[in-house]
Amino acid sequence: MRVLGLISGTSHDGIDCALVRWSADGDVLSGVVEHTGTVPYPPGLRAAIVAALPPNSTDMGEVCRLDTLVGQAFADAAARCPAADLVCSHGQTVYHWVEEGRVRGTLQLGQSAWIAERLGVPVVSDLRVRDVAAGGQGAPLVSAFDLPLLSRLPASAGRAGALNLGGIANLTVASTVGEPPLAYDTGPASALLDAAVLAATGRPYDEDGRLAAAGKVHEGLLAELLAEPYYHRPPPKTTGKELFHAGYLERVAVPYALGLPDLLATLAALTAETVAAEIRRHRLGTVVVSGGGVRNPALMRALHVRAAGLRLLPSDDLGVPSDAKEAIAFSYLGWLTAHGLPGTVPACTGAAGPRVLGTITPGRGPLRLPEPLGAPPRSVRMGAVDPDTV
Repeated sequence: MRVLGLISGTSHDGIDCALVRWSADGDVLSGVVEHTGTVPYPPGLRAAIVAALPPNSTDMGEVCRLDTLVGQAFADAAARCPAADLVCSHGQTVYHWVEEGRVRGTLQLGQSAWIAERLGVPVVSDLRVRDVAAGGQGAPLVSAFDLPLLSRLPASAGRAGALNLGGIANLTVASTVGEPPLAYDTGPASALLDAAVLAATGRPYDEDGRLAAAGKVHEGLLAELLAEPYYHRPPPKTTGKELFHAGYLERVAVPYALGLPDLLATLAALTAETVAAEIRRHRLGTVVVSGGGVRNPALMRALHVRAAGLRLLPSDDLGVPSDAKEAIAFSYLGWLTAHGLPGTVPACTGAAGPRVLGTITPGRGPLRLPEPLGAPPRSVRMGAVDPDTV
């Protein structure tokens, strides 16, 4: 079954696409990545999304317009990809409603009917809300993909984790004897870095981390940033740009009046330290890393320093292109839903139990889904990767 995964993350710069051909053999699921790509949002649409995000206010008319325009952009992106049997669309998160550590709601825009109408195949969408309704955080849903992927690592890797460095950093920790798996957002990855660059230069990000590399960490500001209560809450927990937005950065950083390179160096150190602290806490030996932050050398150097002794393994080495990891994960979640299988790990999201995720929008013909399967895959094998060579 070919499933096209689509997602726009907390950097809201474009739509990541991944077409994966999935085939099951007992409790092992094999995936061959046949296509990946990113389709940038049109500048006007990206500006409208940014204008609707916290701390800005918006109205229902703009929500309706964005739901349509984002849905049409996702349909356009999907139409550029090879043919699929099913699409799984994450959409664009515009708000994640958290009160006192509890997620009360989550909103992803991008009406799936536009994709179904354009491609004529079924679309799985609105995946997070079912987990929230079951008492979970609604994230990180990629943990359902991370855990069977990590099972491919050899025992010599030690306790393993998966780290995605997008706008927000999230960590999945594999289970060990006596300890269940965990997954949660550790804090910002590129969210505050990008906000600082955009405010100062109008550019969307620090290309190749050059500005951050030229700066010096301000220990006073770093200490104040690390005092944020979110970092000290126990998992499961999730966050996003409803907390770590430009207004947050302005409130904390402006009094220090740092130049942009020093500010970016300090923000890179913040991401590295908050991630490294969790890696140390869980005594991880190997972490499979993915996401746009992998392309920021300043951030990766800071992480190597603060997580000394850790083996950081690019997800590419497991057959998962790092830029497309989340789109591949949503392709996997779509496959699970199509086969009647749960796409959540309760120990990771905090839900009352595993749940089949999403709403299915039919394509042009009658809705025909595969026969339901009894249990999710124990292991996911991507391509022809031999774990003994990892």
